[in-house]
Amino acid sequence: MSSTGATPVFSDRFSGGQALELLDTARLLIDAIASKLGSDIVLLDLTEVTLIADYFVIATGESERQLDALAQSVVEEGRGAGLRPLSVQGTPASGWLLIDYGSIVVHLFSPAQRRRYQLEEFWSNARTVVRMA
Repeated sequence: MSSTGATPVFSDRFSGGQALELLDTARLLIDAIASKLGSDIVLLDLTEVTLIADYFVIATGESERQLDALAQSVVEEGRGAGLRPLSVQGTPASGWLLIDYGSIVVHLFSPAQRRRYQLEEFWSNARTVVRMA
């Protein structure tokens, strides 16, 4: 625990600001998305632009069924690495699911919702670490 009494977002292996381990975890979540054929996968490094998260993973699913499969894959792979999401919001029917791991936030969009919210444009000051078509 920190001096403020807050519980770390990740297990103790992420205490001490180990950015490399966070990046490895983000890539594990990206692999989970890619394994279910998610498209236009982007990893944004937000460390220099905001305190809300270190990384955003953004990806597109072409159908409600695929969005559901992507979300399940992310949660299962995360669980296999000892992670539990702080929250999961949205539904496949809404076209946007958010899986919040604290330092890493995964956004899964339908094509229409991704165009609508344009997170990459909104966070254009963030460094793009990974872009997979």
